[in-house]
Amino acid sequence: MENNKQIIDAFKRLNLDLTDSQARQFMRYYELLVEKNKVMNLTAIVEFEDVVVKHFLDSLMLCKVMEAKGRLLDVGTGAGFPGIPLKIVYPDLEVVLLDSLNKRVQFLKEVIEDLGLNGIEAVHGRAEDLARQGCYRERFDICVSRAVAHLASLSEYCLPFVTMDGYFVSYKSGKIQEELEEGAKAVKVLGGKLEQKLEILIPGTEVSRCLLQIKKIKHTSGKYPRKAGIPTKEPIR
Repeated sequence: MENNKQIIDAFKRLNLDLTDSQARQFMRYYELLVEKNKVMNLTAIVEFEDVVVKHFLDSLMLCKVMEAKGRLLDVGTGAGFPGIPLKIVYPDLEVVLLDSLNKRVQFLKEVIEDLGLNGIEAVHGRAEDLARQGCYRERFDICVSRAVAHLASLSEYCLPFVTMDGYFVSYKSGKIQEELEEGAKAVKVLGGKLEQKLEILIPGTEVSRCLLQIKKIKHTSGKYPRKAGIPTKEPIR
């Protein structure tokens, strides 16, 4: 119960009021994460307070730039961040979690079932492949990613999924001005326009987070994304 209260209090720093049920879901998620982390590498962050702040709260930083509603895709979700925390806090949000490692996807499916979440699915695949399928291409209001990849490459992975007037939000850390300048051409070529860059500390920490909110203003050309691996090896410059 004490841990549940800590979770509720932490989210108040973002002006988010969790129910007891949501706090229990976060607590259970933490337990499943730590247990599975013993047998597969999901996260280097395992202490309860650190997970609450650096994973759970950080995932909800999206609410600092926009409202989480509609259909959301989390590219390179890993252990489920930010997609699962967003789903817990915004239960009406329709969420798809995408990861290229099947073992992680199986873990995510276990979490979804254990937490009793509806309107969320975990999908195994590469963004380069799924973005060419009609049921995924330009079908999402929001695409998010905390994946560690250069903005030029990440834009090619994510923007093809975003519907017109939808948003790609990239979670970045550290100084990113140079990366932003280097990725500007890719963003434009892929149909996006940087609408907001928000640099902010995760509440209660000295950990900085930069959110890049990119609006989809034109359709992505059919030649993107290119074949698997190319967006990383040969980013649009």
